[in-house]
Amino acid sequence: MSQSIVRVEHLSHRYSVQWAVRDINFEIGQTGITGLLGSNGAGKSTIMNIVCGVLSQTEGNVFIDGTDLRSEPVKAKRSIGFLPQRPPLYGDLTVDEYLTYAAQLRGMDSKAIPAALERAKERCGISHFSKRLIRNLSGGYQQRVGIAQSIIHDPKIVVMDEPTNGLDPNQILDVRTLIKDIAKDKAVLISTHILSEVQATCDRIIMIEHGSLVFSGTIEDFDNYIEPDTFVMTLSHAPLEEELMKVPGVTDVKAVSEYSPRFRVWFDGDRETLGRMVDASVRNGWGLCEIQLEKSSMNDVFAQLSGRRNK
Repeated sequence: MSQSIVRVEHLSHRYSVQWAVRDINFEIGQTGITGLLGSNGAGKSTIMNIVCGVLSQTEGNVFIDGTDLRSEPVKAKRSIGFLPQRPPLYGDLTVDEYLTYAAQLRGMDSKAIPAALERAKERCGISHFSKRLIRNLSGGYQQRVGIAQSIIHDPKIVVMDEPTNGLDPNQILDVRTLIKDIAKDKAVLISTHILSEVQATCDRIIMIEHGSLVFSGTIEDFDNYIEPDTFVMTLSHAPLEEELMKVPGVTDVKAVSEYSPRFRVWFDGDRETLGRMVDASVRNGWGLCEIQLEKSSMNDVFAQLSGRRNK
C-alpha cells in the first residue's frame, strides 16, 4: 500500500479485565473508502473511538498521517473528521451558524472559516439552506450537514459511523454518492455491520470479530475468500443428470428448473472440472451455451469469518 494516512500497530484495549480488541494491525491509504465490518459487539466501536482519539488504547500505537495519536493528540486530530451515528447537530442553529461553530471547535483560523464554510456547503449540496434552522431540514439534509461538519477543516481521513442509518432509499443513494465524492481526495473509514452498505460503497474491508482481525483486503478478495464449489451451465441438448455425474470431479447435479436446460453442478474444488465438462459437452453433442462459476455471497463469507457458518 502507498503511504498510509492511518497506521494501527498491535492495538489492544480492555475494559476492566475484558479485552475488547486484541493485537489489531491495519493500514488505510490516502484515498478511497474502507469498511470497518463486524457483528454487533465485535469491537468496531472501540477501534473507531481509538482511531478518532476519543479513547486511549491499553496497548499498541495509532499513527494519523505519521503522527502518533497518543503522544501528539492535538496535531493528529487536525487530520481527522468524524461523523457519529447520530450527527451532533443543534436544531436551533442555522446551517451557517452550526458549521461556523464546528470550524471554531476544530481550531481553524477565523479568517479561513468563511471560505471553508462555502466549500463544505457546496460539496455537500446544502448551500441553499445556509440560513435554514437545522431542525427544519429533512433527515437526509441533516445528514449532509453532519458530513459537512466532518470535512469543514479539510481533514485527511473522515470516519463515519453508520452514515446511512435511518435514511430512506433515495437519501441513502444521495449520501453514498456524496461519500464516494469525498473519497476521491480523502480517506474514508465507515463502520457498519450492513453488508449491502459495504458492497455499495467500499473499496477495502477490515473485518473484526470477537476483538480480533479476521480479514483485511479488497472487496474482490472478500468475495473470493471462499473457494467456489458450484457452477451453473446451460445445455441446448441436455443429457440425463446421471451422464453429467460421470464427468470427473463432479459430486452432484441438480436441474435449476424442470422447464429449463440449466443445471447447478457441485464439484470437488478442482477448477479443471469446468474444462472437463466443456470437453464432455463437445464430445457428446450436449450443446454447451454457458458455464459460470458461482461465487459465495457476502453473507456466506461474513458468516464463515465470524465463525457462525454451519452452527
